[in-house]
Amino acid sequence: MSPEEIAQIRQSRYNATVASLTLLHSDLMVLRIKPDFQRHDHHPGQYCTLGLGYWEPRADGCQEETLKPEDLTKIVRRSYSISCSIYENQLGGPLRDLKKDDWLEFYIVLVRENSEGRVPALTPRLFKLKDGDRLQLGERIVGHYTTSDVKPGDDVVFLGTGTGEAPHNYMIWDLLSRGHTGQILHACCVRYNRDLGYLPTHQALMKQFPNYHYLPLATREPGQTSKVYIQDAIEGGLLEDRLGRKLDPAKTHVYLCGNPKMIGVPVKDKETGERKYPEPTGVIEVLERRGFHADNAATKFKGNIHFEEYW
Repeated sequence: MSPEEIAQIRQSRYNATVASLTLLHSDLMVLRIKPDFQRHDHHPGQYCTLGLGYWEPRADGCQEETLKPEDLTKIVRRSYSISCSIYENQLGGPLRDLKKDDWLEFYIVLVRENSEGRVPALTPRLFKLKDGDRLQLGERIVGHYTTSDVKPGDDVVFLGTGTGEAPHNYMIWDLLSRGHTGQILHACCVRYNRDLGYLPTHQALMKQFPNYHYLPLATREPGQTSKVYIQDAIEGGLLEDRLGRKLDPAKTHVYLCGNPKMIGVPVKDKETGERKYPEPTGVIEVLERRGFHADNAATKFKGNIHFEEYW
């Protein structure tokens, strides 16, 4: 397409602007998007879509993409949980007043290639954006992954991998903003320390709120983090040590977001009808052995393990 045609289709299809883009490293960023429309009411933990046209440029070093001519005028969309930087301006200062913000925040990792054959289409284009660029933002903000069932004195445990901590950041802001009195534990597992994009924020929160605990985990790099997976942190007692008490199903909600292998959602066996856990062992299996129960959307059962799979 010509530059004129691209400008015209952008004008007709895009409805939001990049308010700011903070590149934490080459493959990780915090992106704030300002919609043309009034930001809709929503709950922390929910998600919406981001979209860019296939005509937009892609970041270097990504899996090759072959497009058909008819693809060039289409938009690729993906769902992203809304994140939150939690603090207003200074770490350790007042928490954000989100009513003042006219943008939504997203925490995004660059997917350079997909071993399953589907070429990454959106994130290589998102990583070519700069401040002031235009894109498409879904107007609907939806999702069941919220803290609506949490009581003020409940313990709340957030377990995530990579950018799966995005909705947890928002939910933690929500709990702390309304004076949650129970213990809050937030563990995030990444490959390398540099992938802990909100680490300084969570370190400041621990100093400011005695009931808040953050456990960073890096599987490929020792140092300031513990070199274990989340499942190991539960079974080895590390989570309970950091929380300062036992994981009690009677007064604890656990939130899981990120890699489906970490979560381990049970499935119904087609032949026997029995509920079976996947391999390798996921967090749901580890916790259900301890008396917890996972949500079941099919039966509308609400348990004390809530989850959001990222792919």
